[in-house]
Amino acid sequence: MDDTIILSTRDMNLYYGAHHALKNVNIDIPERQVTALIGPSGCGKSTFLKSLDRMNDLIPNVKITGSIQYRGQEIYDSSVDVTWLRKQIGMVFQKPNPFPMSIYDNVAYGPRTHGVRSKSKLDDIVEKSLQGAAIWDEVKDRLKKSALSLSGGQQQRICIARALAVEPDILLMDEATSALDPISTSKIEDLIADLKQQYTIVIVTHNMQQATRVSDKCAFFLLGDLIEFGDTTQLFSVPRDKRTEDYITGRFG
Repeated sequence: MDDTIILSTRDMNLYYGAHHALKNVNIDIPERQVTALIGPSGCGKSTFLKSLDRMNDLIPNVKITGSIQYRGQEIYDSSVDVTWLRKQIGMVFQKPNPFPMSIYDNVAYGPRTHGVRSKSKLDDIVEKSLQGAAIWDEVKDRLKKSALSLSGGQQQRICIARALAVEPDILLMDEATSALDPISTSKIEDLIADLKQQYTIVIVTHNMQQATRVSDKCAFFLLGDLIEFGDTTQLFSVPRDKRTEDYITGRFG
């Protein structure tokens, strides 16, 4: 497997006011693989994920030090256009959050924002994105219906299609299946396996089995520290750190 590094952090620290939420995080995320972030609630996984597309910019009193690079470019450099960055690095949230508009308009929203006006081009993008999110066959006859009329699992796949529509390089998924039933979860896990042929995927998950099923690399966070990072099979079978072992065997969590 080719481990071309697409995202890396060096001595990255993040503070919410006086609270030191992430401490000296060093990580190299490889391209076109699935990297899972695991650890107990409040340990910094989602905070770390949101730093990667500068979602934390929206929160007051956040200070980040150290380096976060996307393809060798410092993403917090003042010259970086955040709109451009978020086109490269898409995000799918824990709760499905389709816009209160039609399925078609949800998926076409991003491309329109980026200046695509041609109806035939938008039609192509919408179809390709819905196929990419494995939901085209379920919705192709009701693209004009509200996305809010769909089930939770379908809504989440619409949100994935919406993220894919702007042709990102990386897809961040913050517990994207935690609000879903087992069948929808399984569909999204299958989808993640397909999508990594084309995209780099970083997921936050509380579900250890999910981490072992879908990820190539795994990072274990605890109280803001990155304790261990490596191949998922190695981390789960022979963790290098006692704290990782205690967490994955359920001794604490």
